[in-house]
Amino acid sequence: MQGIDEFIPTEVKVKYLNQLLKVGFDTIDFGSFVSPKVIPQMKDTSTVYRGLNLENTQSKLLAIVANQRGAQEASLFEKIDYLGFPLSISETFQRRNTNMSIDQAIVTLESIKNTCVQTGKQLVVYLSMGFGNPYGDPYDVDLVLKFANRMKALGADVISIADTVGLATVADVSNLFKSLMPAFPQVEIGVHLHARAEEAQNKILAAYNAGCRRFDGALKGYGGCPMANDSLVGNIPTEVLISALDSVGAPVTVDRAALYDALAGSSATFPAQHP
Repeated sequence: MQGIDEFIPTEVKVKYLNQLLKVGFDTIDFGSFVSPKVIPQMKDTSTVYRGLNLENTQSKLLAIVANQRGAQEASLFEKIDYLGFPLSISETFQRRNTNMSIDQAIVTLESIKNTCVQTGKQLVVYLSMGFGNPYGDPYDVDLVLKFANRMKALGADVISIADTVGLATVADVSNLFKSLMPAFPQVEIGVHLHARAEEAQNKILAAYNAGCRRFDGALKGYGGCPMANDSLVGNIPTEVLISALDSVGAPVTVDRAALYDALAGSSATFPAQHP
């Protein structure tokens, strides 16, 4: 939702998210405790939370935070399970996304981890620009491994590698996860891909075949990071993700009828001009 300029009314967000909560996803990234001046779409996250029907769902809630103040606010909500923080491998993007350096972001992450420990939350670190960047900043697989190792030492519960602007090739995804998965057997490693529709399935299967089992998606591929580029590359469509995993016999335990209802509901939720 954060990449959509037109404000989506709170009651519409709540209705859509309540549809998602019926599907049976492991985790729902439902909102962000970030500056409303920077991301005005997320200014109603606290109100949205209070409208969610959390009594009959197995899904966990994840909220994105960009600083300690956001983490403190998110931690007040009992049924938020995960706090997610974007840590960029690209210095340029870290400054664009959170207005701080990588070193400053890591200090912030240490504070957020302490908040997680104190309040019973889990920390998800998204390694942004995890497959390269358009800014000319240094990048290679060893750098990703270095960052992942540092996050493991910091106490991240989940490390998700984000292809923030959709630069990765199928070979890039395969090669990175073939290095990552055996190196971090005790850490949950995920992937947050952005891709054009014709590339999505092959990238998903490249990560799956290399051992990844945590995948992010958004129905119909909506979204993208508004801080990354003027031309957004959409998220992986959840329906494409499920189809790809079905094709290799992966166990996908979602309610297909509820998924269909949520797909229909997404058309009423998001402006038609977005992909």
